[in-house]
Amino acid sequence: MRLKSMIIAAGFGCLCLSAAFAQEEPQVLRQSQMKAVGGALGTLGGIAKGEKPYDAQAVTAALTTISTTMKAFPNQFPAGTETGAETEAAPAIWQNTSDFHAKAQKLAADAENLLAAVPADQAGVGIAMKTLGGTCGDCHQTYRLKR
Repeated sequence: MRLKSMIIAAGFGCLCLSAAFAQEEPQVLRQSQMKAVGGALGTLGGIAKGEKPYDAQAVTAALTTISTTMKAFPNQFPAGTETGAETEAAPAIWQNTSDFHAKAQKLAADAENLLAAVPADQAGVGIAMKTLGGTCGDCHQTYRLKR
């Protein structure tokens, strides 16, 4: 009985470790980062469209998430991670790394510039969305696979 319990516990431990290591995979991490940026843009979009009331703290938090995340994002594409975890990363990322990094850093800089003068109302958030959305779209056009 004790041996059976130990085997079950060891198996469970291996499963937990597998899940922990899977979380560290660059494909999983970068997908998580893109979801965070998408959530932040969703918050800003809701405010810009009038679906949510203007909230300076929410705007600041969203812009901070975008800026912080995009500074780290390009580092999640090491060689050998072109496939796996249902990635939508296009091969162009590894073919033109400097441009990919520049686009990510531009989005981070755009968000930082907006943080320096946080949009004060719904209209300001709408203008910010045009700036951020253009940068996002430009990168996705080149570096994201269409599925």
